Amino acid sequence: MNARALDREDPDRLYIVTGGRSRVDEEGLDLVSLILAESDAAPGMQSEHVTILRLCRDEPVAVVELSAHLGLPVSVVKILLLDLRDTGHISVRHPSSAAAARVADMDTLKQVLVGLQSL
Repeated sequence: MNARALDREDPDRLYIVTGGRSRVDEEGLDLVSLILAESDAAPGMQSEHVTILRLCRDEPVAVVELSAHLGLPVSVVKILLLDLRDTGHISVRHPSSAAAARVADMDTLKQVLVGLQSL
């Protein structure tokens, strides 16, 4: 494990990133919720907030993907996302609403399965 990975998992750092919060009201926010930036970063924002807004600027990104990009536990990312949602910087969509609009064909599902198995 490299030094950067160890730094990201440091409990003191995670405490600072979340402002000491360890539990969140996760209403409407799960691993596959899609996040879309509604505005640009504001001066003085936490670097993690800025990164989330940058990643979600052009297309929706799933919570679990943001966690991977940031190198932070999902629980910490959810706290950051709720901060951004409460200030109107992001919108949260559940993929079921997008999935209802279109149904994947069997070829697409097979390609997804092959891709997941190759991970």
